[in-house]
Amino acid sequence: MQAKLPIIVLAQFYCTSLWFATNAVIGGLVEDFYLETTDVSYLTSAVQFGFISGTLLFAILNLADRFSPSKLFFWCAVSGSLINLALTVHSNTLVSLLIIRFCVGVLLAGIYPVGMKIAADYYQKGLGTALGYLVGALVLGTALPHLIKFFSGSLDWQVVIYCTSALAFLGGLSILLFVPDGPYRKPGLQVKLSAFFDVFKNKELKSAAFGYFGHMWELYTFWAFVPLMLAAVSEYSNYEVNISGWSFLIIAIGGIGCVIGGYLSVSGGVKQIAFISLSISGMCCLLSPIAFSYLPTELFLTFLLIWGFTVIPDSPLFSTLVATHAEAQTKGTALTIVNCIGFSLTIISIQLTQYLLDIFATPLVFLVLVIGPLFGLMSLKKVRI
Repeated sequence: MQAKLPIIVLAQFYCTSLWFATNAVIGGLVEDFYLETTDVSYLTSAVQFGFISGTLLFAILNLADRFSPSKLFFWCAVSGSLINLALTVHSNTLVSLLIIRFCVGVLLAGIYPVGMKIAADYYQKGLGTALGYLVGALVLGTALPHLIKFFSGSLDWQVVIYCTSALAFLGGLSILLFVPDGPYRKPGLQVKLSAFFDVFKNKELKSAAFGYFGHMWELYTFWAFVPLMLAAVSEYSNYEVNISGWSFLIIAIGGIGCVIGGYLSVSGGVKQIAFISLSISGMCCLLSPIAFSYLPTELFLTFLLIWGFTVIPDSPLFSTLVATHAEAQTKGTALTIVNCIGFSLTIISIQLTQYLLDIFATPLVFLVLVIGPLFGLMSLKKVRI
């Protein structure tokens, strides 16, 4: 079974490159399709809304438990890769681009949480380590289009879209061919519309899920505003910051944190390592206004690297706790539901932070992120494992 993990991780890495494919080529999209600069955020939000809608649909219909997770992953990956190619059609408008990105988001609901379901069906012991690799692959996968764009140089932006589509197709095919359904899978045989609510009747699972929700309140908002923080520091200091390069490093270093956190959880305990990670990132939230205002640029960049390293390792550990406490027949549904709600909260957190920044224009606004870690830590204390 150990041989399956690298294939699952690589497939997840390839397929999640679809997530931010447009972010790496936004200049080309703006120029070729006559978009406004303000349209950029709509394309990103369309994927998030698509993912939320997809996870809700998958959860209500229990798709990850009723059908073969490996085949479901394959069909979603292939469909996502083909729809992603539609971005290169010359007659696209803003509306058609939004629809394309929304559909890709829906199909990502059959890739990210279903990938965790596949791993959970193979690993009962060491699941935290396995999911650490998977979430690390997600982190790196989201940054992959930027690397493709960097290496493609002066080539047309469509090259990035072709590459991410090809990689997603390859990832889905590798799961279909080399990763059959795991030995610990217990399929659910019928639609159970109440499953969305029944999941939270399990007190241990609910506490783990609430911890994950607190983590998500912080995570994507931090990632979203890293470029803004770097741009502000670059503007008000004598230190010229490479915003795209440092943004990549600060986000990508979280992938390493996921892998290390997964290994530490084997000896240190899943709950304990998640608590430590969330505590440190929460402390970074609390200290961020001071760091932003008073630290020299070099030390502030180091501070952001520490924050980036610790903001994500608890994610796979919370998913491990959810999978551990879920019933075998509804494990995939539970993971999907928790993802759905968690990603919904990211939109609220991002929009609230942006709204407060528009009003107050001060780094004190980032203190609103502390709400997530505090809530997550209080919920995590209630989990017994």
